[in-house]
Amino acid sequence: MPNQQNQQHQQGQQHQQLQQNQPSEPDPGAGRLIAGRYRLLSKLGHGGMGTVWRAKDETVDREVAVKEPRIPDHLPERERANAFERMRREARAAARLDHPAVVNVHDVAVEEGQPWIVMELVQGRSLGAALQEGTLGARDAARIGLEVLGALDAAHQAGILHRDVKPDNVMLGRHDRVVLTDFGIAQIEGETNLTDTGGFVGSPEFIAPERVLGQRPGPASDLWSLGVVLYAAAEGVSPFRRNNTPATLQSVLNATPAAPASASGPLAQAINGLLIKDPGQRPRAAQVRALLEEAAKPPEVAPTRVVTVTGDGRGGGKGVFLSRKALGVIAAVAVVAVAAGVLVALNPFAGSDAAGWKDHESKVVAATVSAPEHYVESKPEATDTNKTWVRYTDPSGAVFITLDLAEKTDTSAEILGSAASQAYADMEDFKASGESSFSRMSGDPVPRGTTKDAKYKEKDAAENTVKYTDSETEQPHEAKIFYYRTESGNMYRLWIDYPGKGDFTERGREVAETAIANLEIEKL
Repeated sequence: MPNQQNQQHQQGQQHQQLQQNQPSEPDPGAGRLIAGRYRLLSKLGHGGMGTVWRAKDETVDREVAVKEPRIPDHLPERERANAFERMRREARAAARLDHPAVVNVHDVAVEEGQPWIVMELVQGRSLGAALQEGTLGARDAARIGLEVLGALDAAHQAGILHRDVKPDNVMLGRHDRVVLTDFGIAQIEGETNLTDTGGFVGSPEFIAPERVLGQRPGPASDLWSLGVVLYAAAEGVSPFRRNNTPATLQSVLNATPAAPASASGPLAQAINGLLIKDPGQRPRAAQVRALLEEAAKPPEVAPTRVVTVTGDGRGGGKGVFLSRKALGVIAAVAVVAVAAGVLVALNPFAGSDAAGWKDHESKVVAATVSAPEHYVESKPEATDTNKTWVRYTDPSGAVFITLDLAEKTDTSAEILGSAASQAYADMEDFKASGESSFSRMSGDPVPRGTTKDAKYKEKDAAENTVKYTDSETEQPHEAKIFYYRTESGNMYRLWIDYPGKGDFTERGREVAETAIANLEIEKL
């Protein structure tokens, strides 16, 4: 990551409670006894306004974290008083909250007239430190987001705004515990606001637009910050980070971040919703929770079944262990093999290239679609308002071919001027929102892809190649989408979808090329 990011990360360590090895030389101040009770052992982190120490509570014989106020001597007395009051409010805010994802405050010790906050020692590291090593998977990001959301919801119900939600203030403790720390700039309902000379408080790239504009913040402002944290967890960096603070604030106000490439489905929906500029349009905590819970669910593991195929003795009578999906792929082959007394090879995809093709003439789309002869036809449900499509799917469900027709007379469909313009517009929509009119076909893709010109019957056409992650299985997929606009203005889109990795990838590409080449449209 850039040096600037490393510097920002180091500056954000002031409230982290990282369990580290003892340094070879004691930190200056180590061994000091605070309030006759808390023995300082080693520094955990520090910043402009405070230092966090690992300490020993000698009264009850336990390790704690102690935040030392670190106020520059040159500050005017009023600002020093504000800083001390802010620390007291941090302690009060955290102490008012009874939630496992909020750091526990044990005491506020007064030493030489200054407040030292004593809290639980969370042994682990910050989310910011974890992101220095790489991004998180969708389920881990959603799980962490759920815990932070719970802490924020508890705070909001108690009339407290955190106002500084960022990766450096999210601790990842033992046993998968997640803790939101640093209520140092929290705003408590009913208490007088504290202001600093020269600007606002908080981290610019995580501050909600309404706060940048000086408007009154609310719970939606903290939820915006959570959205940026989730984006950073998935992509490794805030979408609004720029080279300097003014540029960062301008991006917060005006920039529309690209859809996170590593997040899809419910997690992408949560992030996109939380990053809506208008706080009144952002989803509520309950809506975000439902999306994150769905994204955090582990994938369903298909039960393993035993299929025993008897034959000429070469198999030794042993069973072949196959998943439910693999069983679906080879079911027809296995039946034939059992009848013939032949042992099926362990490659379930072998021989699929030898399958013939069949032309399917469809009045629904006024075209003929070619598909491998064993593919199964899917038809629109009776409740489907858009019935101008046909689909043919491999029995395994791994590959499908769909032809969609958007007629010029259909006022519900936006048809652009040419196949190329439609293809480019679709690709931009994909990248911008992670959604498309084909989401019912592909499971809310968050794609990366390319657009190129093509030909159909010597006429202009276009083609997209899209790569995305399936929102349910979290498996990579690839799709080829062929576009052709007839002279009457109807838009045809032929979508061939297949796994992005594995045995079916090359087969899927072959199916795509053949299906595109064999497409026959009645009226060009």
